[in-house]
Amino acid sequence: MSQLTIFSANNPNQALQQVQDANTIASLLAEQGVRFEQWQATKDIHSDMSQTEIIDAYQHDVERLKAQGGYQTVDVISLAKGNPSAPELRQKFLFEHTHSEDEVRFFVKGQGLFCLHLNNKVYQVRCQQGDLISVPENTPHWFDMGSDPEFTAIRLFNNQEGWVASSTGSEIAKQFPLLD
Repeated sequence: MSQLTIFSANNPNQALQQVQDANTIASLLAEQGVRFEQWQATKDIHSDMSQTEIIDAYQHDVERLKAQGGYQTVDVISLAKGNPSAPELRQKFLFEHTHSEDEVRFFVKGQGLFCLHLNNKVYQVRCQQGDLISVPENTPHWFDMGSDPEFTAIRLFNNQEGWVASSTGSEIAKQFPLLD
């Protein structure tokens, strides 16, 4: 189940608010300029689908977002349970950073934890199958995929180079709970 947990940036041990209702999550994040939506596939999703087939299953929503945000590139990233590179990949995202473009992810399956550092608060958004999150450009955040990740996600980019992060230099990401 999708979940939003809000903390004071100075107190990672006590949540200020925890919400599991998708509409409330979307509303609270929209107040911070963050898009959260839930999408439905137009056909059954199965594990042997190609990237093109997965994107086609969500084509209407993908095209709507491309038109609204000017996104040029769409791809699918997958990580299977038991991947020996998982610990190294996990560390790649566990530091506070920003991007010069929106970070847009739609979870076709599995889950991930986006942690947004906004206005002296940390918004932890557990995204699961059917959830889309769009973190605006220059928003300090980090991401946790868990210790044994399994997910498939559609990514949309404005930058042809794909994912490019700039560290904020802050150690805040080390202070807050992880996905597991």
